[in-house]
Amino acid sequence: MKLSIVVPVYREEQNVPEFVRRMVPIAESITTDFEIIFAHDPSTDRTQQVIREQREKDRRVKLIEFSRRFGQPMATLAGMAHASGDAVVVMDVDLQDPPELVPAMIEKFLEGYDVVYAQRRNRDGETLVKRIVAKVGYTLINGISDVDIPPNTGDFRLMSRRVVNEVLSLKESHGFLRGMVALVGFKQTCVRFDRPARFAGRTSYNRFVGSILIGMNGVVCFSNTLLSLATLFGFAVAGMSFLMAVAYLFMKLAGAPFPLGNPTVVIIVLFLGGVQLISVGVLGEYIGRIYDEVKQRPRYVIDETAGFLEDEAQRPVQAAAGSRECSA
Repeated sequence: MKLSIVVPVYREEQNVPEFVRRMVPIAESITTDFEIIFAHDPSTDRTQQVIREQREKDRRVKLIEFSRRFGQPMATLAGMAHASGDAVVVMDVDLQDPPELVPAMIEKFLEGYDVVYAQRRNRDGETLVKRIVAKVGYTLINGISDVDIPPNTGDFRLMSRRVVNEVLSLKESHGFLRGMVALVGFKQTCVRFDRPARFAGRTSYNRFVGSILIGMNGVVCFSNTLLSLATLFGFAVAGMSFLMAVAYLFMKLAGAPFPLGNPTVVIIVLFLGGVQLISVGVLGEYIGRIYDEVKQRPRYVIDETAGFLEDEAQRPVQAAAGSRECSA
């Protein structure tokens, strides 16, 4: 069995050496045939140099360097496209995804599971706002989307070769890995863990804004419910307006005073304006993703690679350029 470890990185020079130090002996205890693929978003620190230094010590460490920043989701997909393992593990380099959990994932994989995702028992170390956003996001996505995404999970997961191939074949441009893996299906299970703190430094990815964007991708890309809700909301407003008109008619016939005035008019106008803006915003989200899809741009562009065969270096770029894509 060959094992591939895919690690998207951006400004993580402090964490790369410790990650390799902990990951290599664990991978060696599983199989003699493994690779650690760092998919590097170009950064201003020494992350690339540090990865190359690690590669000089261990040729099983490999590097994908992009022509510019494409973001963590695209870096993850690029790493998966280059991975050749029978089992592919996607994880972060900051050691909040503990390498020590990989053997438990492999055990589940050998039992016949195609996807083994790591599920956090707690969200210690996160702000209250981040926890609320995560809770609301997972509830909303699972409540209205066409796929079931397990709560308290990230991209840290093991996938079999056939799952990786199916995910890469999807016509999706958003890179919402959790949704795409749930979409392709197959036999899935979880291993639970307590998430530790970062080993060093601070994350360079905006976790709060990123969580909101990921949540929006999950809702919009895997469900049309928001469009239906906008329509229902419009009917509800029209119904309220009709009832108000009937109420005013009876008040007029009964000779009762009208509860009109500037506050009433302002409230009604603002309410209707808010409904219209929300509806236009929902339409904009879907139209924006349609626009992204019809452009058929590459998911990412690779500047250089280290550790891969030269005839393979262009394969992920070509696959991405003609790729089948969507949004989250």
